[in-house]
Amino acid sequence: MIGRFIHKKYSCFMRLVAVMMLLFIAVAGTAQDDIKVCTVKDGKMFIWLSKKLPPAELDAFITKFDLGHLALKRFIESGFTDSIKLAGWVVGLNNASSFTLAKPLASFDGINDPAKRITFMGLEPPMDLQFPSVSNSVVFGYNKFRNKESFAIKDSVVTFFLRNNKKAERVMLAGSFNNWDPAALSMTKTDSGWIAGVTLKPGKYWYKFIVDGKWMTDPDNSMAENDYAGNTNSVYFFTNTVFRIDGYSQAKKVFVAGSFNGWQGNKLALNKNANGWELPVYLAEGTYTYRFVVDGKWMTDPANPVQFPNEYHEMNAVITIGVPHLFTLNGFPEAKTVIVTGSFNGWRKDELYMKKTDKGWELPYVLGKGNYEYKFIVDGKWITDPANPPYGNNKEANSLLVLNPNYTFRLKGYAGAKSVYLAGDFNSWNPSSIPMRKEQDDWVFSVHLSRGKHLYKFIVDGKWIIDPDNKLWEQNEHDTGNSVIWFNE
Repeated sequence: MIGRFIHKKYSCFMRLVAVMMLLFIAVAGTAQDDIKVCTVKDGKMFIWLSKKLPPAELDAFITKFDLGHLALKRFIESGFTDSIKLAGWVVGLNNASSFTLAKPLASFDGINDPAKRITFMGLEPPMDLQFPSVSNSVVFGYNKFRNKESFAIKDSVVTFFLRNNKKAERVMLAGSFNNWDPAALSMTKTDSGWIAGVTLKPGKYWYKFIVDGKWMTDPDNSMAENDYAGNTNSVYFFTNTVFRIDGYSQAKKVFVAGSFNGWQGNKLALNKNANGWELPVYLAEGTYTYRFVVDGKWMTDPANPVQFPNEYHEMNAVITIGVPHLFTLNGFPEAKTVIVTGSFNGWRKDELYMKKTDKGWELPYVLGKGNYEYKFIVDGKWITDPANPPYGNNKEANSLLVLNPNYTFRLKGYAGAKSVYLAGDFNSWNPSSIPMRKEQDDWVFSVHLSRGKHLYKFIVDGKWIIDPDNKLWEQNEHDTGNSVIWFNE
């Protein structure tokens, strides 16, 4: 229950430092039933626990080392590992009797310096950064309720509704929109349940109800997610788009599929109504192509005149959210066709045909804030943007477009490096799309980051490294670690 488990400033490992990294074993001997270890060894934070500990002993161990965010009880009962992995731990030994968890320290350099130890362990980020409503990682979303309609919206006010619970004396609403404050938002009792209005903007939100002091997810909401602390929260999307197709009253199933969901033709079902079929969704800023699938037959949107060609010599309907960016290519008056393509449309070479002008070629195209690669295709020949060449004039690279740069990465201590690249979740971990620029003895580059958590690394002369000036990091699947930044725009 996220509202009651807002973490303390330091993680469990600060407890380890406080006891000078001593080994704690509750009962002497080697019996598997008695194992309770939480320590640091071989450069790793290490936990070894018996699965047969009495509940009181397990609770005491979890409290002593502030391990509540790992959801160890759920792991012992059902093998649930989401919270463990999200916190950067790796499961080692795991049998019927006991299990081990390990998490590497960034370094033992300065381990006797209390300030550096605090940095190793990391401060908990603010709640609003852990649950950003708009993020580059969330392209689309929709709501799926049972036994009740989706929450009513009027003038940006969303009316959250908890059905039944008529005997409850007090019901509160807490979520990412009010920093999970359990006392901030009282719900009003009605003849069918409880309601509360919240002013929101389009995006993704997490929430829970608190019924007479007991936290609970929305029993009528099929959309729920586990957070990094081992709690399950209901998810609500404030939608900004409605996919709609009129008619087809005899159809059994109608789906929408598009670039926003990888063209999965049987995932997003429209709901039948008196006029046809529709599905409200949330879409992040950008341009999207889509088609309907009516009883297995793919078709474009007959009511949408904006269409792009596809590889099957058919047309896809187009929907845009946001303000267009104008792609321009000067010159090439003799060219017959010029196409712009990039990471924003899957590098399709049959979709974005530019229009000829007096100065060259242009195409307005809606993109959200972010980091993109692109090229032009002039009569079949791929070229970078002459007005925006890749850094170092690398002919194999792509032109880079950063819309709304708001954070500058800086790498110090590598003045002698020949090349440095930046990669992270903000560019799909592409190791060659963001070449950093030399600024005296440092390497720098500005990108766009959405609010919340981001992972990144530097590639120095072909070698991947974490940021030496950022002690906040977490483990990855390669056991090499990723640097972490919590960004608040």
